[in-house]
Amino acid sequence: MSIIKSFSVGEGDMFYIDHNSDNFSIIDCCMDDSNKEVITQEIRDKSSKKGIVRFISTHPDEDHLQGLKYLDEQLGIVNFYCVKNSAVKADETEDFKHYCTLRDGEHAYYVSTGCSRKWMNIGDETRGCAGINFKWPITTNENFKEALLTVTDGKGFNNISPIFTYSVENNVVAMWMGDMEQDFLDKIKDQVKWPKVDILFAPHHGRASGKVSNDVLKELEPKIIVIGEAPSKYLNYYQGYNTITQNSAGDIVFDCSGDKVHIYVSKSGYSYDTSFLVKKDIQNSEYGTYLGSFTPKGAE
Repeated sequence: MSIIKSFSVGEGDMFYIDHNSDNFSIIDCCMDDSNKEVITQEIRDKSSKKGIVRFISTHPDEDHLQGLKYLDEQLGIVNFYCVKNSAVKADETEDFKHYCTLRDGEHAYYVSTGCSRKWMNIGDETRGCAGINFKWPITTNENFKEALLTVTDGKGFNNISPIFTYSVENNVVAMWMGDMEQDFLDKIKDQVKWPKVDILFAPHHGRASGKVSNDVLKELEPKIIVIGEAPSKYLNYYQGYNTITQNSAGDIVFDCSGDKVHIYVSKSGYSYDTSFLVKKDIQNSEYGTYLGSFTPKGAE
């Protein structure tokens, strides 16, 4: 069994993957005094049985790193994954300073297209791999170099976001793009080898400013697009695709078991169109209210 959880944390992103191997991955951080103890305790409980725990930082905007210092103090981050960068800010928060400490520290691992690392995507006799693969950045790409230069002036952090997938053999493929903006994505889209995916976490929280173009969507063929939390007036709802909107769903859990993916949300009143899902004889659980299930491409 593998679990992907997207936390409802307001206008920010935070996820974890409880892998079907001896791995646990946290993606971004957005916590405040109202939720940091509860979220951290859940992550501690879920990750304590795993031999490898990694933190993947998509980019150093505050809505993706708020609470990072607290999380590190409570868990001890010893595998910090990020794009190699020299981002600065005129007004540094404690969490941004802590990001820089982790980014520049001995436990940092810098990601790029096709990078390989033991237990991230290489298994051995000790443990299986996590199934995480990076599709972007190509560090020699001129557009990416320009984005890296921009963050040294304290701006443009969104466009150093990596693109990566998590896949389970014979089951789900999920993709993250951080907060990559549409104009930047359009510049580099022909440089990316787009896989077929089941779940796409829409970049920039689903905002129109981060819309994935139709030609890329045709390559990805996502079964579900998760639209994150932002004011509804800024969102693109990806008409023609099956979606779950976190504003109204709350926490979202994908339970990738056997040949199905079962979906749960924390808000019991979620009433958007779920006709694309098949209803199984599954009761609501610790994951929340059961919405339905689908067959991922890997099991078809």
